[in-house]
Amino acid sequence: MADDAAPPLPWPPLAGWDEMLGLRIVRASRDEVVAEYEIDPRHHQGYGIAHGGVHCSAVETVCSTGAAMDALARGQSVVGLENHTSFVRAVRTGKITIRATPITRGRRSQLWEAVARDEQDRIVSSGRVRLLCLEPGSDLGGEPVAVKRG
Repeated sequence: MADDAAPPLPWPPLAGWDEMLGLRIVRASRDEVVAEYEIDPRHHQGYGIAHGGVHCSAVETVCSTGAAMDALARGQSVVGLENHTSFVRAVRTGKITIRATPITRGRRSQLWEAVARDEQDRIVSSGRVRLLCLEPGSDLGGEPVAVKRG
């Protein structure tokens, strides 16, 4: 299929690291984020299985996306403080679907949980991300943070 005839994406494409990983947001709200990624050789570590960092990155992205959507309503942005990801099943190829939901959402911090499953609905990884809610103008890496909208 030619690029100009491709169906529209369900969510705008991600940039940076997420784009390099091939992560695609399928749907997102302040209550749930679902994304997909296709494991291929670019994701492999020395044994030919997906590197754990791939799964950590996916957990970070879906949890951060949901938390950001929640914080945006208060004019805040979020930044991850901790990411605890467990690798449950080795994967060499195939589509992974990851779903994140909130555990707790406060004015200053949030905790989100994500579970990634393979095409046979087996758990591949799971993780929790704790996020700090930032007010506009807060210092982040030496620069004031600004709420980004799109």
